[in-house]
Amino acid sequence: MNSVASAGKNLLRRSTRERNSMASLCSELYSNKGEALGIALADEVVNAYATLDTDEKKTFFNVLLRDYSPDPELINRCAEAYRSALTPETYRALAQAVESPRQTLFRRINMAPTGTRTVIDMREDLLQHLSEHPELRLVDDDLQHLLTSWFNPGFLQLRTMDWDSPAAVLEKLIEYEAVHEMQGWDDLRRRLDAKDRRCFGFFHPALPDEPLIFVEVALVPAVSSSVQTILAPHEGLVAQERISTAIFYSISNCQPGLRGISFGNFLIKQVVMRLKEDMPQLTEFATLSPIPGFRKWLNSVLANDQQPLLSAEDASLLTALDTPRWLEDTALQARLKPLLMRLCARYLLREKRGTAPLDPVARFHLGNGASVARLNWLGDTSAKGLQQSAGLLVNYAYDLEEVEEHHEAFLNRGEIACASAVKKLLAS
Repeated sequence: MNSVASAGKNLLRRSTRERNSMASLCSELYSNKGEALGIALADEVVNAYATLDTDEKKTFFNVLLRDYSPDPELINRCAEAYRSALTPETYRALAQAVESPRQTLFRRINMAPTGTRTVIDMREDLLQHLSEHPELRLVDDDLQHLLTSWFNPGFLQLRTMDWDSPAAVLEKLIEYEAVHEMQGWDDLRRRLDAKDRRCFGFFHPALPDEPLIFVEVALVPAVSSSVQTILAPHEGLVAQERISTAIFYSISNCQPGLRGISFGNFLIKQVVMRLKEDMPQLTEFATLSPIPGFRKWLNSVLANDQQPLLSAEDASLLTALDTPRWLEDTALQARLKPLLMRLCARYLLREKRGTAPLDPVARFHLGNGASVARLNWLGDTSAKGLQQSAGLLVNYAYDLEEVEEHHEAFLNRGEIACASAVKKLLAS
């Protein structure tokens, strides 16, 4: 690839064309047919994009919208031709007319040695403009379509990560940890190097040193209820013969530009199977997961005075969450606990957008075939945990014999697999 790019750059040096804007570079790349020159042009586009500021990127995205959209008149003509004669030729012509020229341009940018990285970065930048410029969603549709095919689950590689992994990868773990922030290299070493800890990452061949997702695992005697216990420095290790449970306590998506891109519905199952191969004595596999949307939903319930979910007395009691004193008042906690546990069960099991749960973490795990196993009171007493979910955490259980059945029931019928103890909370 690099030798072809070098040959193409020689061609570029012999060219006298002006290339001082992203628009002109992209136009030339789009119209070019040669591979060597195409790779060199793609590399120039990549380098030019890296120099753009926020306003220049927005201008570029508008160029993509204006100059690289399908031709409506051509689509109509091809559709009429296809209706008149249902032949392979008219079908191909219609398919080509409907496909956005932007997709061709993005594919050609991807020819550059770091093209995939740049296309992901483009989408990350684009996503920041969509709320104010919804017309740019057409550009995002094309990026999402291509990235979904490029990051097909069949291309992903599961790797074990440890203290001996390349430094560039370890730095990414600290940078991307999104659930429980790492406090530097010592904290990272505790999470990777301890005998009762594991870390796995999913990688793509085009980004060999960039994890897409990484999963942190604690090996423990029973299902955990507190993340502070897992994260705290510990000197004594659990004896190997006592370890029966793997707890997935942190799952971080590392690439904002791949937001909304599915990596398949059985990522956690792959990790479970790898752990089972290494440690056959493991019998339980569960997460210790945040509930990031709970307080936001609860605040909306309070603001809208939604009965019969909340009585006036309940609503008054919940105002205590706005002050830190409730964490120090055991009597107040005793009153809050049954109310918050009931409301959180309602949020996870009943509150949906369409047929999918409101909570993004719930959508991920239930889509992967997990079941809602247990709610944990004061499972995360960090500032972030209190702000997101009043300190509540949830265990999602992964049973290898049931994940496919749960996955199918969830996707096809919207059914949520759930332990009876959690269901009982709804009526408490």
